[in-house]
Amino acid sequence: MQYEVLFVSQTGNTEKLAMAIYEAIPDGDKEIQRLTKDIPLDLAETYFIGFWTNRGTCSFEVLDYLSELHGKNIALFGTCGMGHDPAYYERIEKQVSAFIPDDNLYLGTFLCQGKMPMHIRNKYQELLEHGNHDGLARQMLRNFDAALLHPNEEDYALAGKFVEEAMLKIGSYT
Repeated sequence: MQYEVLFVSQTGNTEKLAMAIYEAIPDGDKEIQRLTKDIPLDLAETYFIGFWTNRGTCSFEVLDYLSELHGKNIALFGTCGMGHDPAYYERIEKQVSAFIPDDNLYLGTFLCQGKMPMHIRNKYQELLEHGNHDGLARQMLRNFDAALLHPNEEDYALAGKFVEEAMLKIGSYT
């Protein structure tokens, strides 16, 4: 297998992004599937591994899988509900990519917003109504509301560009 798209998705956002990544890979020798602990490490030469973000990082299953890959090309992608903030995205990338062993070719990370469950907004609204952390609560509500429309067509197009750039790094783009 040439390309493998693996993902973990809690609310469906990362799964949608994974499909966009998969469709952008020009080669026919590709697969897509959810990442589970049973996925072998020798599926492909190039991996696109997707995750949802929680508290600035990804799930342990993604970190464990990444840390066991050797001699591969690895690109990361993910969704995050905390607003389009390049500095925050950079921190997430550093946190997750640190688990990629040095004998792999790291191809970069693509992150975009993803909508969050409504109970999260209710929690932010409660903070605001109780006068706790007013500034932070307002910012969290703005982030939540902005994320409701993501991932969107623009995000999918940017994911496609990310795939193209990753392919160029490994000399596989046709």
